[in-house]
Amino acid sequence: MKLATLRVGGGTRAVRVEDDRLVDLGHDDLGALFARENWEQAAAAADGESWPLEGADLAPVVPNPSKVICVGHNYTNHIKEMGRELPSYPTLFPKFADTLIGPNDPIVKPAETEALDWEVELVVVIGKQVRRATEDEAAAAIAGFTVMNDVSMRDWQFRTIEWTQGKIWDSSTPVGPYVVTPDEVGGVRPALAVKTVVDGQVMQSDDTGTLLFDPVQLVQYISTVVRLNPGDLIATGTPAGVGHARDPKVYLVGGETVVTEIAGLGACTNLVVKES
Repeated sequence: MKLATLRVGGGTRAVRVEDDRLVDLGHDDLGALFARENWEQAAAAADGESWPLEGADLAPVVPNPSKVICVGHNYTNHIKEMGRELPSYPTLFPKFADTLIGPNDPIVKPAETEALDWEVELVVVIGKQVRRATEDEAAAAIAGFTVMNDVSMRDWQFRTIEWTQGKIWDSSTPVGPYVVTPDEVGGVRPALAVKTVVDGQVMQSDDTGTLLFDPVQLVQYISTVVRLNPGDLIATGTPAGVGHARDPKVYLVGGETVVTEIAGLGACTNLVVKES
């Protein structure tokens, strides 16, 4: 299935993509749907009100996750371009719900940064609560996958050895457009083409099958530290090709269109605008 959260009527609705329509699933958003027992059967059987897919105003797939955990240094080529050694364990940092925007919303460049950068990421969406998950439990907890552009303010990210302040700016991070269930993308360890295109130029291109720590391993590892709840998001890292690692460096200044795309999952397409 392909699922989304639609903005409509001053609120949001969880929907299923059915041909050229979006079918209401009876919940305000996908986070609420995933909190329901047997959500898969309910989503597949729903036959409620529907809206046109064309022109739909999509919210972040889960507007209010209890946590967003991001993984750094998880593609070999990106680790090398940043001049680092391959890690023995995942590098983790948080984002917050207030950071998220819809897949087609504008990316507003804050006045305080001169180093706005892109990072396409495969995101694991959690469908059931887990803590200290086994491999089988971790696999079963994955509701599906979506796309994130982990927009980064590099000048703030590298002010200290801790990256978080460059990653959590308000309303900066597109997520969507859909949550696609594992059966549609080759399972819980998908090998999908991933790329970033800025104004028509391909900046990042790789395959999620080359992740050092795959989605199941990440659910196991992170759930050892903290419970994962339905609707939580795990951003699995970005491949080589970020602007900060280029020579000369390339940053977003405003006016660019950034497309972060993963085969089978869709794309976030965002215009960069300067903060007024």
